[in-house]
Amino acid sequence: MIEIVLLVVLVIYVVFILQLIFGFDKVKSFLRTDEKPVTKFSIIVPFRNEEKNLPKLLKSISKLNYPKDLFEIILVDDFSTDASERVYIKWRMENGLIETTLLENLRLSNSPKKDAISRAIPILKHEWVVTTDADCTVNKNWLLTLDNFIQKNTAEMVVGAVVYKTKNNWFHQFQQLDLLSLQGTTIGSFGIGKPFMCNGANFAYTKKLFNEIGGFGGNNKMASGDDVFLLQKALKNNADKVHYLKNTDTIVKTKPENDLYKLFMQRVRWASKTTGYSGYYSKSLAVMVLAMNFSLIVSLYLLITNCLNWKTLLIVFSVKYFVDYLLLLKSNQYLRKNKFIFPIASSLVYPFFSSFVGLYSLVGGFTWKGRSFSK
Repeated sequence: MIEIVLLVVLVIYVVFILQLIFGFDKVKSFLRTDEKPVTKFSIIVPFRNEEKNLPKLLKSISKLNYPKDLFEIILVDDFSTDASERVYIKWRMENGLIETTLLENLRLSNSPKKDAISRAIPILKHEWVVTTDADCTVNKNWLLTLDNFIQKNTAEMVVGAVVYKTKNNWFHQFQQLDLLSLQGTTIGSFGIGKPFMCNGANFAYTKKLFNEIGGFGGNNKMASGDDVFLLQKALKNNADKVHYLKNTDTIVKTKPENDLYKLFMQRVRWASKTTGYSGYYSKSLAVMVLAMNFSLIVSLYLLITNCLNWKTLLIVFSVKYFVDYLLLLKSNQYLRKNKFIFPIASSLVYPFFSSFVGLYSLVGGFTWKGRSFSK
């Protein structure tokens, strides 16, 4: 009976992952052409205590291959206690040709990031909103490619990719593989017509759409989800105007965590969004991923207590590893240009990490930027 339950979970999980692998290839890469840039962008960067990271982001923005009169930057300071503001002022003095504004956040909900974006939206000078994070860097052709895509498609919301800029250590590589799986899931779900994920570090939408769907209204109580819940509302409003932009020039790079506790809290924050998913597919996938990983842990316990044959566990792990690896290869090919990956060690650790994060997120809160958020 135990073997049957385990195999049923495995089969359902494999079907989900194979769907995503199929969907990944359905999203075609976008090739930029030489049209003159016309789209005007407002880049919103919420931040809190980012004096170490802001210089790198602002430097990458100053190198954008895009007319400076076609974009502005709105930085929203969420009550930083470090020298972030001085970093911004110094950069602004050196880059006077780029129009920038610094705002102080207004806390109106349980979500500092949603509040920051809502604070900036009313004063934006341009129609297209682009959000990113202070610990990111952007490609010089980021806006150029986005503009080209907008000119060629009927879009009001565009989702882009995010990848880690890692050091050569296992902890960073573990995070990279985890993010690759999330990015693969994002692209694959768009390919099969069931999108439900995106990342606010590389997210664009029109101010018109934001106002039409009521902004973040309806999910202000949840601290996270400034990206995912906005996507879900946009899909309900008009799915045909929501697109995924697959082009390496639009990939945004961010920093992995260097501390296990911070990583755990970050993943709990991310996982806390799943309870707010509105679609049947997204909820089912989240449940199956948790069920599959938790089943491996239970199976290991049953193996130790002689209640399960080791061959069964080996077969289940091997099949799961194989389909996961196929999705990771797709993501790795696009996001990291086929750099070598060998996720055996991560695959052994991941079921424990993922299950603990998933179960804890259902009952526990998290800390973020020096603040505590409860369920």
